[in-house]
Amino acid sequence: MQATEPQVTVETAKNLGLTEEEFHRINDILGRTPNFTELSIFSVMWSEHCSYKNSIYWLKTLPREGKHLLVGAGEENAGLVDIGDGLACAFKIESHNHPSAIEPYQGAATGVGGIHRDIFTMGARPIAALNSLRFGDIESSKTQHLIRGVVKGIGDYGNCFGVPTVGGEVYFNPCYNQNILVNAMSVGLVKAGQTISARADGPGNPVFIVGSATGKDGIHGATFASADLTEDSAEDLPAVQVGDPFQEKLLLEATLEAIKTGAIVGMQDMGAAGITCSTSEMSAKSQTGMRIDLSRVPTRQAHMKPFEILLSESQERMLIVAHKGQEQKLFDVFEKWDLVCEQIGEVTDTGRLEYFYEGEKVADVIADALVLGGGAPVYKREQKKPEYLKNIAKFKLSKIAKPDNYVEAAKKLFTSPNLVSKRWVYEQYDSMVRTNTVTTNTPSDAAIVRIKNAQKALAVTTDCNSAYVYADPYVGAMIAVAEAARNIVCSGGEPLAITNCLNFGNPYNPEVYWQFVSAIKGMGDACRKFSTPVTGGNVSFYNQSVYKDATEPVYPTPTIGMLGLLDDISTHTTLNFKKPGHQIYMIGTPHNDLGSSEYLRWVHQVEHSPAPVFDLDEEFHVQLHLKKLIRKGVIESAHDISDGGLFTCLLEASFPNGLGFIVETDSNFRKDAYLFGESQSRIMISVSVENEDELVNYLNSNNVSFTKLGEVAGQQIIIDEENYGALSDWKHQFDTLIEEKMES
Repeated sequence: MQATEPQVTVETAKNLGLTEEEFHRINDILGRTPNFTELSIFSVMWSEHCSYKNSIYWLKTLPREGKHLLVGAGEENAGLVDIGDGLACAFKIESHNHPSAIEPYQGAATGVGGIHRDIFTMGARPIAALNSLRFGDIESSKTQHLIRGVVKGIGDYGNCFGVPTVGGEVYFNPCYNQNILVNAMSVGLVKAGQTISARADGPGNPVFIVGSATGKDGIHGATFASADLTEDSAEDLPAVQVGDPFQEKLLLEATLEAIKTGAIVGMQDMGAAGITCSTSEMSAKSQTGMRIDLSRVPTRQAHMKPFEILLSESQERMLIVAHKGQEQKLFDVFEKWDLVCEQIGEVTDTGRLEYFYEGEKVADVIADALVLGGGAPVYKREQKKPEYLKNIAKFKLSKIAKPDNYVEAAKKLFTSPNLVSKRWVYEQYDSMVRTNTVTTNTPSDAAIVRIKNAQKALAVTTDCNSAYVYADPYVGAMIAVAEAARNIVCSGGEPLAITNCLNFGNPYNPEVYWQFVSAIKGMGDACRKFSTPVTGGNVSFYNQSVYKDATEPVYPTPTIGMLGLLDDISTHTTLNFKKPGHQIYMIGTPHNDLGSSEYLRWVHQVEHSPAPVFDLDEEFHVQLHLKKLIRKGVIESAHDISDGGLFTCLLEASFPNGLGFIVETDSNFRKDAYLFGESQSRIMISVSVENEDELVNYLNSNNVSFTKLGEVAGQQIIIDEENYGALSDWKHQFDTLIEEKMES
């Protein structure tokens, strides 16, 4: 078999995504030149996607400890948080950007399938899914094609698999024209102490592959995800996997049942790099080895080569290490569910991975040499402050013309696809399957998922405004964490922990690497402030395209997936106005600030402006006292002021119950900044007249800045005594703008 393999040279290594230095390092590790199969193994395991070689140094600076944390970053397939009453929550977010850019339906679908497997591999049952999607210009036919494919892929897989999609975000910006971002998050529940580790303990224990047969889809998918997209990337289509949600549903039920038999020592899903990754990571974690017979791997195609079997990223597969002598328990469970369960090897005490095919050893490598924290390389790349920041430094608010007509300015702002409803997207997702979702008809800033047979509920959200991060990566990343926490607090929850999906351009670009490092520092500082440790996630570099010698990196997009808890679901607070006559307040400090606002970009076409005003201490102070007000039962609604500013916030609170507002702005500020600016640490609340004095006394006694804005009204929208038109007209545009563009 080896005689038919290509000859291995430095050029071979470069073609597989390795550097010359890394090739020589592999030679030193092995004490010889690797064969093609071995080189292929190193190429995927040392890819950025698997090894985090350009990011792990900085990732380790993020906070990884917290009072609720059971499993932290890098320890298992997902983070695990104690939520009390003998329950734990597993959650994680990951990207599937490159595959979705090339084949949007399968790319997005398999992203959903892969993240759910990370959760149930640990023994947790997935109960909720979220996503964060970034697309280019919505007027572009290419963007519309990608949106349709991605949304249908997410919807079809999630709906068939039977897990509700409860929340997410969709942003549009021309920087994503070539490189869309598809980040998928899964949340699951498990009884404390009943999780499964991704370990390969016990030499002599049998190793099984379970689930689907192995095909040629996804080969070198990890390498594909660790390179820029080019005009020729469509030729890499075989690197995109093909998903089967019905098969995954069977695999979910079978693996959870198999765990109960007590026969399983360890288990890991086969995501990036397939058998290669699962065998190496499980062995390295246990300081053991494996002897694997690739001839015994069930395949979908005849005459697959050893490296193809090893590197295939075919979906819906797991690697299981079982207790010797308890093999029949696994055979019985997987036969019941009509799934493959094939013993392909055994655990050894050698620390080596020995792969055989038809009686011949085709690869022999050291497990620890392949993985993060072992022999995989770790780099700190060159950093350079981006040149575009000079343009941001030149921004002067005084040069931005004030509107002659504020009603017309507001109407133009509300044609931004970033501010209107994403109903066209989320109505294609099933949000009610398993009947745990609370926020389907009672909207709040975070999605609320009921825990059955308990008074508790989970609050979950995904957040990141990449325009803020582009303007100031340190501040923008802090804001992403703060806004996620703010959304959970506004919904009545307590933030517990985060997972992140760090989407950036090429790390070899010093300006991109500066963005990355700065964002990590900002994220870390904010997480320490809110006591929300980082439980893991995903780094997705190379989100930039090279087309006709022009390079287009995306805005730095460190997406935050945050988990929160409502100890008592009765504290759930919605964002909508409840009754005419309720009083509207803003807590937090307004500013003469339009930095990085949608208003500047959409109405004035200003791309370069500073990040919005943000003070981490004030943010923490505002959130702390909002939590206390909610628990005291003082307020009727809470909604954070973010994209689109106060005006958009007011409209979003008006739409659910068809209740408008009469408010006044503050003449000490520019009116456009007051209405459309996006300065942070502000929350709009409503309160009954009966509770108004208690609210004001509390805010004053706790030194919380606040402003009375006005009151909830009928169908009218009146600002500074000017009528902005019928609420129903705004609601119609809010609901239909994206739908009309997608169906035009």
